Amino acid sequence: MENKKISAKETFETLMRRYPALECQRDTIYAAYELLRDTYKTGGKVMCCGNGGSCSDSDHIIGELMKSFVFKRRIDPVVYEKLSACGEIGADLIANLEGALPALSLCEHNALTTAFMNDTNPQMTFAQQLYGIGNTGDTLIAITTSGNSKNCIYACAVARAKGVRVIAMTGESGGKIAAYADVTIRVPAHETYQVQEYHLPVYHCLCAMLESDFFESAGSK
Repeated sequence: MENKKISAKETFETLMRRYPALECQRDTIYAAYELLRDTYKTGGKVMCCGNGGSCSDSDHIIGELMKSFVFKRRIDPVVYEKLSACGEIGADLIANLEGALPALSLCEHNALTTAFMNDTNPQMTFAQQLYGIGNTGDTLIAITTSGNSKNCIYACAVARAKGVRVIAMTGESGGKIAAYADVTIRVPAHETYQVQEYHLPVYHCLCAMLESDFFESAGSK
């Protein structure tokens, strides 16, 4: 983990230099960043969903948003002061807590998803969760290499109905999900593993840009 804080713009341009094939998605990647930035500026949260490798990518994104990523993040000063009054426990928390951006994966709630799958349509498990926790001003990142994963599309349809903005991450075709997304990042590949290879640096870049915007560095771990 680095000590130096790098600006969002520098991080973005580094992505473009390292992955020139993504130049065709320059505008959409930056638009996704702006949408996520605005989500957090207005007090919203980010949710992610996907299947298989994209499920793992969804969880990966949450991990980068909810703790320090490129540099050690300071915690909120108000929380710091309140914890300072909690003695030894407070000191332990201050020493270890890191700044977080509210985010959760729709892939992780096993009791809920298996109950819903058993009782009704299993392709609507993401949609059910989105219906329960999505609010106006939130953002859903739906990851599908084909762009046609039905459970992700159902979630996006519910998102739109609830005022939740949608970022779709797909392969080159965009698929059917593009019709439900505010921003669709169509990486220049068709094979599933190649699409996923591009998705990783894209969402790493987005997470690093957001970290730079919302946190001050507290030094290395």
